Amino acid sequence: MLTAGLVDLQVNGFAGVDFNSGTVTAAEIDHAFEAMLATGVTTCLPTIITAHPHELETRLKVLDMAVAASRLGPLMCPGYHLEGPFLNPAAGYAGCHPPDAMIAADPALVDRLEQGLARPILMVTVAPEVAGVLPLIEALARTHRIVALGHTAADFDVIAAAAQAGATLSTHLGNGMPQQAHKLVNPIFAQLAEDRLWASFIADGIHVHPKALQSLLRAKGFSRAILVTDAVVGAAATPGRYSFAGMAVERGADGSVRLASSASLAGSALCLDQAVRNVIEWGLATPEEAVAMASSHPLAALEPALRARGIALAESQLEWSQDLFIRRARIGDVERRYAMPDVSRIQATI
Repeated sequence: MLTAGLVDLQVNGFAGVDFNSGTVTAAEIDHAFEAMLATGVTTCLPTIITAHPHELETRLKVLDMAVAASRLGPLMCPGYHLEGPFLNPAAGYAGCHPPDAMIAADPALVDRLEQGLARPILMVTVAPEVAGVLPLIEALARTHRIVALGHTAADFDVIAAAAQAGATLSTHLGNGMPQQAHKLVNPIFAQLAEDRLWASFIADGIHVHPKALQSLLRAKGFSRAILVTDAVVGAAATPGRYSFAGMAVERGADGSVRLASSASLAGSALCLDQAVRNVIEWGLATPEEAVAMASSHPLAALEPALRARGIALAESQLEWSQDLFIRRARIGDVERRYAMPDVSRIQATI
């Protein structure tokens, strides 16, 4: 099967490299991007999570310099995803983001953070119930940024108001939520019911149970569904302890990534080609539908921001094996061929 390259709208780190470290180098970016390319990802938005403004500034500047100086960064990275700091700090909603760094809307912060960067902040995830965020959504939309909703306790009315203001996406829907919530009146149902929102999902079987994902996909509709990884430093890496955005995290043998001090999830170790295989194996999508959720759908959600800035992505192509592993990946003039894994061994360890 030949397809276009995969597009990951939310990736915090990969293959032992933390994009949030504030010290990431061009060599590390190339290592991480080579590993992502082997999983079929040809376009990604490196994602910076909640931190204090001065920390955000440092992390973005260092990341941007590393991307610009790398070999693959200019081909694979058109810009960045800022997840926070305008999120809900309440227990459960904050997830692994530091609640003490979450703030009310600052309309000028995103512009200040972008000053001097070679690549723009293309996407911002916010919680619309936070003070001042609805006007902020309008301002971000006017500057042609993609506004996503996440780590939010918003009800039906606030979600509708956010979509009216210009929000177009739900970030990792089903996560960034407390374990207990109202059975029907909750942010998940509110976002599923809002037809103006795309919805992204982490299809690792850990963040969302496969049967729950089936229900979420049916409710949102295939045409508005996107697969993301929310990958962190432990993705495509061996189990063990890592540092993510200054936090100690454990990448378990089961593929989960959790805060070392608790059982709370801290991003994922998911690779996007595995997300494609998962939704097919679980009977949730055909191969063509699964690839679309990881390629043409995220690209369509991102396209308004790219078009407004005159950003043209390099042409890409993937060749998939019969078992849906990546045999060949091409982006622009860069082409890689990969040996096929021992599928029987992989299946034996799942």
